[in-house]
Amino acid sequence: MKLVLIRHGETEWSRAKRHTGRTDLPLTDAGREQARRAAAAVAGRPFALVLTSPLQRARVTAELAGLGDRAEVDPDLREWDYGDMEGRTTAEIREERPGWEVWSGDLPNGETLAEVGGRADRVIERVCGVDGDVAVFAHGHILRILGARWIGLSPEGGGRLALETAAVCELGYERERHVLVTWNDTSHLR
Repeated sequence: MKLVLIRHGETEWSRAKRHTGRTDLPLTDAGREQARRAAAAVAGRPFALVLTSPLQRARVTAELAGLGDRAEVDPDLREWDYGDMEGRTTAEIREERPGWEVWSGDLPNGETLAEVGGRADRVIERVCGVDGDVAVFAHGHILRILGARWIGLSPEGGGRLALETAAVCELGYERERHVLVTWNDTSHLR
């Protein structure tokens, strides 16, 4: 079984580097084109299961990539709830809190890193029971955390895994060990 992760295409806030958790923003025109190009990375694969975040930027990416008709919404794939940091850039937050980073988990009125890690673990448990490849359409931070948890790192380990908009990643196995097969592949966007 391979687990193929696809990050949604560009939104206004992802382009501006704003933390976008629960805000349900549409894709930009460029993001819609990225999503159409992601179709090349998943075309012809016989996915046994296709999952998507409930937020429109992930659902529309799945549709434009050609898998929307098969996609099941999984609430565990929604993006991290950034609480009071929603819509703000790291630079803006650091003006008030020098040295702040999202991976420290300091998100007043938001989710803890452990809570997001728990959601990622539930997704992993679900997909490991599937007989065949699985495609997952979601968001930058939840997918980074999912990748970290797949290879046995703590949720904080996601901070070491960069992920561009519309990037495709493949998780799999080396014998029984969970491995990252490919990460942050954007070759389909060129």
